[in-house]
Amino acid sequence: MKLNYRSFRLLLSSACKLICLLLIIGHIIPLQASNGKIRAHDPVMIKQDSVFYLFTTGVGINVWSGTDMQTWTREEAVFSNPPEWAVSTIPGFSGHIWAPDIFYLDGKYYLFYSVSRFGRNTSSIGLAVNKSLHPHDPGFGWEDRGKVIQSVPGRDLWNAIDPNVIKDDEGGVWMVFGSFWSGIKLFRLNDSLDAPACPQEWYTVAARPREFGTPDYQAGDAAIEAPFIFRSGDYYYLFVSYDHCCRGLNSTYKIMVGRSEEIIGPYLDREGRDMAFGGASLVLEGNDKWPGVGHNSAYTFDGKDYLIFHGYDASDEGRSKLLIRKIIWDNEGWPTVEL
Repeated sequence: MKLNYRSFRLLLSSACKLICLLLIIGHIIPLQASNGKIRAHDPVMIKQDSVFYLFTTGVGINVWSGTDMQTWTREEAVFSNPPEWAVSTIPGFSGHIWAPDIFYLDGKYYLFYSVSRFGRNTSSIGLAVNKSLHPHDPGFGWEDRGKVIQSVPGRDLWNAIDPNVIKDDEGGVWMVFGSFWSGIKLFRLNDSLDAPACPQEWYTVAARPREFGTPDYQAGDAAIEAPFIFRSGDYYYLFVSYDHCCRGLNSTYKIMVGRSEEIIGPYLDREGRDMAFGGASLVLEGNDKWPGVGHNSAYTFDGKDYLIFHGYDASDEGRSKLLIRKIIWDNEGWPTVEL
């Protein structure tokens, strides 16, 4: 193929623009980064073979991979296009998906995710399933199974976001979720993990006092969200985040906890107060370097327990970053974490 001078200049100009665009994207969302440099909200993690996979809030759900929990490589997003059911269910939804949770059961990976309008409980939790997390495996490919549950303003005094799924000692699989309104809810999933089990039994496992007279459609001042249940020893530990995320340097996020011998609760704090009625013990709060920290997950990898969460970086204009810290259990069996 022969190119004249004008065509050559147009081709060169297009190539330069593409290179510049890739450089810009690589600067904003690096293809490889380390902890404290990944811009992440609401991180969850799982290990397949020798590879850790990190899922975070983002357009189509952000995915990272790594082998040492230190250096991460960016992978393709879970969704290249917004799920059709979510577009039709949530007015104005354009593909920015919140607070995923990844769960493995019987040879499949279950990825639960949130679609919502900020500050409203116009929300749903969806589910996608994959046989492998390795992108080059023959069985790799996300199958979206659509909506698990939905909250409707004026009908529900709870918010269908921030899912976390856990298996109990008897083999039952439960979902804990919620944000603001009347707090954190727990219910058992059916065998397909794509809907509440029947008959439905719902529990309020954590809540904060809500100002009387707050309209049902408003989030209100009962700032609690991001539940995560972690089994350790004789207890289920329920982590939640108090106060406000997403405000950069003005974020006031902090991580709280209670524990229970039964998955349905009651979850009690260090003082014996029930989390369903405002009890909770502090695990971690912000400092000068990280004004707000929260929306954690917790795991055991290679015999060590880790808290994985995001913090707002004071050295980078309050941008949200991935943080990973070891959990140290005190003499009374409570988790302690150093920021």
